[in-house]
Amino acid sequence: MSELLRRTSLVAGSLTFLTLTAACGGTTIDDAPEDDAAGPAGDADPDAEIPEGLAIDFLPKQLNNPYFDVVLEGGAAAVEDVGGEFTERGGTEATADSQIEYINAASQAQSDVIVIAANDPDAVCPSLDEARDAGAVVVGFDSDANCTDVFINQSSAQMIGEAQVEMVADQIGGSGQIAVLSATPNATNQNTWIEVMEEELEKDEYSDVELVEVVYGNDDDQESFSEMQGLMSTHPDLDGVVSPTTVGLAAAARYLSDSEYQGEVALTGLGNPNQMREFVHDGTVTEFALWDPQNLGYLAGYAGAALAAGQITGAEGETFEAGELGEYEVGADGEIVLGPPTVFGESNVDDFDF
Repeated sequence: MSELLRRTSLVAGSLTFLTLTAACGGTTIDDAPEDDAAGPAGDADPDAEIPEGLAIDFLPKQLNNPYFDVVLEGGAAAVEDVGGEFTERGGTEATADSQIEYINAASQAQSDVIVIAANDPDAVCPSLDEARDAGAVVVGFDSDANCTDVFINQSSAQMIGEAQVEMVADQIGGSGQIAVLSATPNATNQNTWIEVMEEELEKDEYSDVELVEVVYGNDDDQESFSEMQGLMSTHPDLDGVVSPTTVGLAAAARYLSDSEYQGEVALTGLGNPNQMREFVHDGTVTEFALWDPQNLGYLAGYAGAALAAGQITGAEGETFEAGELGEYEVGADGEIVLGPPTVFGESNVDDFDF
């Protein structure tokens, strides 16, 4: 293997502007073939040593995205810890087509581990399966594909869905109309969280909270801003909005902060402290939540190394050590949960820098 921690950015196309993507997004390829999901193979050896010089490739949904920049920092730290070779690959657009190109590039470079936040759960699978046939193991993070060996979930879908309903219900006083400003219609994580939210809203304690519409800003700042504007036009009696995407939450906050609705319409969801700080301090947003994206990347890197070493195979109940984060256990369907989301507000938003 070559030198440790080689950091290679392969950027397709020119960067026209920075976007901040939430933990979700996706491009539909409707006629993509269906692939069998990967499953555990062989027996795990928890005492197996991680080989030196593992080639570990991280493929976020897009490069030059502040959220994924932090995830990649964590991933690079993990790869350095295990003595591997870190590479980040991707384009500047969050599309499945773009990711396929870079999956193939990683495979051709004989990657040992591919760590991917999928822009589409199915479209990337043929290329990922080819990479696996060539010897790579595949770790999903942020938004899973239907063919990964394990998936690093930033938190459990139940925890995230419950937290978002609890925050918005509390902020609107327990009754009123709410809407959801999501990322893309095919983002698996977003859709799962919304399903959990809908289940939560059926409980008696939320019987006076009505979800009136779910809209999509496609993880584009201006589209999300326009969708937020459209929600207020369509639903003038709206009491609260949940945006489980950092792009959508920031764009919605920017709209509300300069509108007659500031302080009148509750806004919460998933966001970055650095991006949301001004909206907390000016009273537009009371509380929002997110996991630590650096730890997400760190755990994904360690999980990939554990897979490549044979410490785990992706079977439920297997455990491995993830460096400074400690021991983690593989759950059902290869899911590894980072932990519960952190809630940010006036009292602690200045304590975080990401």
